[in-house]
Amino acid sequence: MSDTALSGPKSPTARNLFAALQLDTRLLGMIGAFIVLCLVFNVFTDGRFLTPRNIFNLTIQTVSVAIMATGMVFVIVTRHIDLSVGSVLATVAAVMAVVQTDVLPPLLGLGNPFIWILAILVGVVVGVLIGAFQGWMIGYLGIPAFIVTLGGLLVWRNVAWFITSGQTIGPLDETFTMIGGIGGTMGETGSWIFGVLAVAAALWLQVSSRRRKAAHGFPVKPGWAEVTMGVITTAAILAFVWVLNAYDIPSARLERIFEARGETMPEGLVMGYGIPYSVLLLIVVTVIMTIVARRTRLGRYIFATGGNPDAAELSGINTRFLTVKVFAIMGGLSALAAAVAAARLGFSTNDIGTLDELRVIAAAVIGGTALAGGVGTIYGAILGALIMQSLQSGMAMVGVDAPLQNIVVGTVLVIAVLVDIIYRKRTGD
Repeated sequence: MSDTALSGPKSPTARNLFAALQLDTRLLGMIGAFIVLCLVFNVFTDGRFLTPRNIFNLTIQTVSVAIMATGMVFVIVTRHIDLSVGSVLATVAAVMAVVQTDVLPPLLGLGNPFIWILAILVGVVVGVLIGAFQGWMIGYLGIPAFIVTLGGLLVWRNVAWFITSGQTIGPLDETFTMIGGIGGTMGETGSWIFGVLAVAAALWLQVSSRRRKAAHGFPVKPGWAEVTMGVITTAAILAFVWVLNAYDIPSARLERIFEARGETMPEGLVMGYGIPYSVLLLIVVTVIMTIVARRTRLGRYIFATGGNPDAAELSGINTRFLTVKVFAIMGGLSALAAAVAAARLGFSTNDIGTLDELRVIAAAVIGGTALAGGVGTIYGAILGALIMQSLQSGMAMVGVDAPLQNIVVGTVLVIAVLVDIIYRKRTGD
């Protein structure tokens, strides 16, 4: 069928515009709420909230929770919950800190370039093993996930304390700390190159998806709708890169960077930070998790099990082993989040990751993951994490006390669940 036949009138009305673009109305509502939130805080902070500096800080502050939120989507979709992610983060952060400060330097030599890589690998292995162990208790022993992970919340937080003997461990390896945010960025040129490549990849995926649908006889969007989505995607990616590049490195810091290279900084030089490596890691995790959710057998099994566990088991899906896999993924992502959180601080502290389990669950739920299971998106969880962080950062900038901040966040979480229930009742999902 031709694009003209599918598009109908040449000048689409506002009503059929969204239908032709095939946009998720709930996602649009979340984006609209996020924009309103940012504009309100920008007014109350006299324009400081939407500055490149604050947006840069928002991105790096969101990363660790957002990484774990992508895994929490799988956990909640399969009708489970994980209350231990903050404590697992603390344990893994402690392990990585001890490995790179006490274990590896005597073996490899202080400053060895492989220390940070090995520390992260050890941390990921520990995180996966912890997650798999909890998943085994849930899937094979039949202990409810709420109880297992509630116990994990207490156990792993205090395991971290014993690993570090209750002390702050650091300073961490300099290369390792680069994945924490402001200490490691791609720079302006590298960020623009990444932005152009990201645009090319996004457009290629859009064209490939259209061709695949057409080849199998599925209806495709009108040509103008495809072009519109391509323009929106391109503008969003390049605007994101532009904003992060607009945050200039302070001249004193820039001078120290040139001095470390043995060079003299040119007079009047101005350079932007660009995309932080931690944000780049989040983008990679998001892409991988989205592919797993949409394009792999594991993803199909996860959503099928969440939709109807009994039917999934009768169809031959090993739901017990699937539970182990899901919690192992959650553990691995908690380890990556631990690396980012510890690297951002430059130390591993006793209170690292405190209350992160609540922030992660809230991000997933606000992002549209149904607590009843079977429904959830990775990009929704990322947006949910960004909304949560923006809400907290905005209130802090306005001068709202911490107790009131928690009251507001808790209220928003309850309202988000209520809105989700009403939305699904009306749409029949």
